Amino acid sequence: MEITYEKWSELNGSDVLLFTLTNDRGMELSATNYGCIVTKLLVPDRTGNIENVVLGFGRFEPYLTNAPYFGAVIGRVAGRIQGARFELEGVTYQLAKNENNNHLHGGTHGFHRVLWQAEPVRRDDAVGVVFSYTSPDGEEGYPGTVHVQVEYWLNNDNEWIVTYRARSDKTTLVNLTNHTYFNLSGNGKRDILDHTLAIQSSRVLELNEELIPTGRVLDVTGTPFDLRQGKAMREAVESRHPQIELVGGGYDHPFWLDRHHDKEMVLSDPESGRVLTAETDEVGVVVYTSNQLPEGLDLGGVPSRKYLGICLETQGLPDAIHHPQFPSIVLPADKEQVSMTRYRFSVD
Repeated sequence: MEITYEKWSELNGSDVLLFTLTNDRGMELSATNYGCIVTKLLVPDRTGNIENVVLGFGRFEPYLTNAPYFGAVIGRVAGRIQGARFELEGVTYQLAKNENNNHLHGGTHGFHRVLWQAEPVRRDDAVGVVFSYTSPDGEEGYPGTVHVQVEYWLNNDNEWIVTYRARSDKTTLVNLTNHTYFNLSGNGKRDILDHTLAIQSSRVLELNEELIPTGRVLDVTGTPFDLRQGKAMREAVESRHPQIELVGGGYDHPFWLDRHHDKEMVLSDPESGRVLTAETDEVGVVVYTSNQLPEGLDLGGVPSRKYLGICLETQGLPDAIHHPQFPSIVLPADKEQVSMTRYRFSVD
């Protein structure tokens, strides 16, 4: 296993670095310290053909206007916060409004738009990068100075392991995720409509017209959201279920997971044979089938379009601060929040 890095570009006088982690089986992960963005992830198909299975740009500059959040770490709070405000310990905080009247994915200058400190690391069974960022008190309207650390590890079991750590000097909100778009066909040859997704979740959150949870938790039984036995994405996209139509045809929904670190999410592409198994200790996962992906972005010679990728955004439930029945995303002062998600690649 090895790790290399190079200067990829420059931003405001600081180096933008590109790290490449390689294991002994030909799997390779590239990530930059700008937004902790995963730019490339090479894995073999059933015939041993190694190709890229994530969406991203071949150059740094397009990421500066990265509206789709390709490959990035999202924070301080993933998802939408209704009205871009919340109350905590009797104080009301006004956040940046960057989607209509709401706050989305950490705001206009969220974690996906900052240059992180980065250090290559190595242990007996893996190589990795540790990204660190200190978010100052009041950034994007949030209270507290928050120290955040994100670790990416690659091992010889073809696993990409992500660990998130956060600690604040004031009670605040933290809900971190990664927004990588997966496409197991390899090099974006096909869209993800013939991918099959299985999720061990019996509950999904109902969304309103602004794609914010209403507070209602729906039983998935008998609906397009019942993925417990697996379902082709085409079946979901073509459904006339009002919640599917609400988000533009497909998923952009938070699934409340029934179990953890036990093959709770399995994405597969029957044609290439690639299988992605995702496991986490997070409460839920937002599944996004790129229904709103802009068209015509140059993704390594492949033009972006609807349904070209699928995101498995493991996280706490969106807008949890306004729904006391959801598990809390409040981070008490001087307490460490830690979570981990494992993405394992295999073939069938």
